Amino acid sequence: MTAPTRPAGVTVAMVLDELARGFPPSLDVELLAGKSGVGRRVTIPYPQKTGLALSGFDAAVKGGRVLIFGESEIRYLESLDVAARDATLGRLYSHDIPAVLITQGFAPPVELSATADRSAVPLLRTRNGTPDAMARLGSALDNLLAPRTTIHGVLMDILGLGVLVIGESGIGKSECALDLVVRGHRLVADDTVELRCRAESFVLGSCPELTRHHMEIRGLGLINIQDLFGVASTRTSKRVELVVQLERWEPGREYDRLGLDDARYDVMGVQIPMIRMPVAPGRNIAILVEVAARNQLLRSRGAHAAQALVDRLARDLEAAADLDRGDDL
Repeated sequence: MTAPTRPAGVTVAMVLDELARGFPPSLDVELLAGKSGVGRRVTIPYPQKTGLALSGFDAAVKGGRVLIFGESEIRYLESLDVAARDATLGRLYSHDIPAVLITQGFAPPVELSATADRSAVPLLRTRNGTPDAMARLGSALDNLLAPRTTIHGVLMDILGLGVLVIGESGIGKSECALDLVVRGHRLVADDTVELRCRAESFVLGSCPELTRHHMEIRGLGLINIQDLFGVASTRTSKRVELVVQLERWEPGREYDRLGLDDARYDVMGVQIPMIRMPVAPGRNIAILVEVAARNQLLRSRGAHAAQALVDRLARDLEAAADLDRGDDL
């Protein structure tokens, strides 16, 4: 795994492109003015409501954050005379603002567009309401600015569960993934998996654009999974919810036989459930990985087969011991 990195910022042009490509949830945005400033960088993923900053309390305006102009901001600007409006906007635009987004489709005052062009700060507009626009824009920015890393492995969608298969080169990760695709599951990425940490609580995996839908199989070479098995056999991204580490079988080594081990795999500070799967001749790894995914789905719903059996055994032993003590009396 490469060392995690966080982008130093993304340009307004990249944000517009991300929104235009339909990043869920999408947001229709038009560029009204300040077109020369689309290279400005957004460094904080949380849009900021302007609020009292227009009336002079602008100390809380943070550089690197997109400013939101809703109905109250537009109406306030319209209430000012031309000189006061210019002074207010000049003071606000003295901060390192990457862009301004007008919500609810309001028409900007002439001075706002002129200041945007003069300061080279993009002026954007959307028809969406302020809370909705802030949530959608924030989600897109969180995706673009998320810490990221890459790992050598295979990411699969098995019954709706994102399963990352890792292990040393040549151990059979791609062959396992191909078998899973034949069994009706979906490929996300083969060989190189791009991982992003979202909201500091979950990890989203995807495939580099260049190798998307492709898989390398020794003896066959590169194959296109989508062409061979159809569009339902692949997906572009998936949350990683289980890690299966393939390991070569070592005689004499102790392996977990009950399934009680609570191993975790650390990805950028997020602890993901992990299973160590020994690989040996005669073991159908694809079926075992599929069963591991099914078992993890049951565990996430509170059904832990191994723990239930151990608890039942403990109760039976305790009952037998109580019976023996009663006979002694």
